[in-house]
Amino acid sequence: MLIMSGCSNNAKQETWKNEILETEKEFMEAAATDGIPQAFSAYAAEDVVIIRGDFLIEGRKALQIYYENQYPAYEKHELKWEPDFVDVSSSGDLGYTYGKFHHTITDSLGYTRSVDGIFHTVWKRQADGTWKFVWD
Repeated sequence: MLIMSGCSNNAKQETWKNEILETEKEFMEAAATDGIPQAFSAYAAEDVVIIRGDFLIEGRKALQIYYENQYPAYEKHELKWEPDFVDVSSSGDLGYTYGKFHHTITDSLGYTRSVDGIFHTVWKRQADGTWKFVWD
């Protein structure tokens, strides 16, 4: 029985990992089509905390304000990322991903700058079964 229980839990964890990876993919697609501020707001949990520079932004409302101020309409932004790793708790309520991102900004004069980096996101299963990020 114990062996079968372990196999069942492993299968559940793989399902949850795939859910998180699919959510990451949808999140990135939303950033490309709907814009970065809207995508980050849509995929953030109410109690989200993100670190940017030397400060924390706490809560979805603060996150919305931050992204609206960071991404002026007159600039073009492209943000792409892909997880290199995903894991999920045995209870299936928390998971995390990390990987590389590429962010390109083109201003109204056509000047382009790019940033490459590493991301780490913590995901939390919501009451409705969806995954929202709580840390980025």
